[in-house]
Amino acid sequence: MERTESSDPGRTLEGVGAGIIRYGLVIILLWVGALKFTAYEAEGIQGLVANSPLFSWMYSVMSVRGASMLIGTIEIILGVLIATRPVAPKISAIGSIGAIIMFLLTLTFVFTTPGVWQPGYGFPFPSPMPGQFLAKDIMLLGAAMWTAGEALRVARMRK
Repeated sequence: MERTESSDPGRTLEGVGAGIIRYGLVIILLWVGALKFTAYEAEGIQGLVANSPLFSWMYSVMSVRGASMLIGTIEIILGVLIATRPVAPKISAIGSIGAIIMFLLTLTFVFTTPGVWQPGYGFPFPSPMPGQFLAKDIMLLGAAMWTAGEALRVARMRK
């Protein structure tokens, strides 16, 4: 019996995985972005932002809450853009590229935030917060890279 693509479990898993990667990234960006509008999240990221030479300027022009809301707005916009992939792959790719830039920037917190490594152990033992919290951005960066590449490929095929 000949196998068709639709009966190939490998392709099925790959397709489901692709959807989970793309829309999991979208959900995370929308959810975490929305949380940036809360006081507890604004306070939660304050140490990351304040210690970053790339982000600390924000506190000289806006409040802790205002900076958090700006970051949240960017995350929400990127999530919405990435979600447009079925109808607008170029727009989705732009959102994914924005997410790549965002995750590269947030990964710099590993080098600028005190307490990333577990006291008494050091590298490679990340502290629960902020070390392990930041480690997830490696996977999110990979997801954003994959979604950008896939959306660009589809956009090119539709030309």
